[in-house]
Amino acid sequence: MTDLATLDRHVLRRLIEERLRDSRPPIDGVDALPAGVTGEIDPVLRMHFPRSPAASAVLVPIVDRPTGLTVLMTQRSSQLRTHAGQISFPGGRVEPVDSGPLDTALRETEEEIGLMREHVTFAGYLKPHLVLTGFWITPVVGFVQPGFELKLDAREVESTFEIPLNHILDLTNHRSRERVIGTTAVQVYDIPFEAHNIWGASAGILMELYRLVTEAAAAETPDPMSLT
Repeated sequence: MTDLATLDRHVLRRLIEERLRDSRPPIDGVDALPAGVTGEIDPVLRMHFPRSPAASAVLVPIVDRPTGLTVLMTQRSSQLRTHAGQISFPGGRVEPVDSGPLDTALRETEEEIGLMREHVTFAGYLKPHLVLTGFWITPVVGFVQPGFELKLDAREVESTFEIPLNHILDLTNHRSRERVIGTTAVQVYDIPFEAHNIWGASAGILMELYRLVTEAAAAETPDPMSLT
């Protein structure tokens, strides 16, 4: 089995781009994954989520630094009504002016942290996620060239940081715990990094990225039996 955390940035980028090349944005949130939940989804669990969630999109910005790929994340303002202070991705509600989730993710990223779309190379879409606050989220993956300058909207974002992708791909950094949603107990994962703890939908999206890279690497690993 390939040790994902040891793969260099060129290999990781290629694996992600190839895996996402044929991805398409979801039409609706019917098949959205309950935020952060792993394993088989109990149909009863969906009863605890809003029946008519609003469409939203986030950018999963992977910065292609010479020292390795990193994921740019935000810490939301403590003054917000929902998800105050949480670690998240830049993004928000799909508006009528948006041509689709890609446009939403790029627009919201420009507004929230000042990362302009010309720095972002679109890679594809991850599976949608459903959150209890009434949204279904389309994660949009994009590679970001270094050299950008950020300008944070203090009303929405308190700070930003970058987490090495190799940290996310290292199983020893995944913390499993049980969470009760309504009357259903589910397994979720947190990903701690330095002073931050990534959980909920953000951790669920990172775990989806981890699974994508795992599957892509496994598809390239020769079957030992085929070599005999």
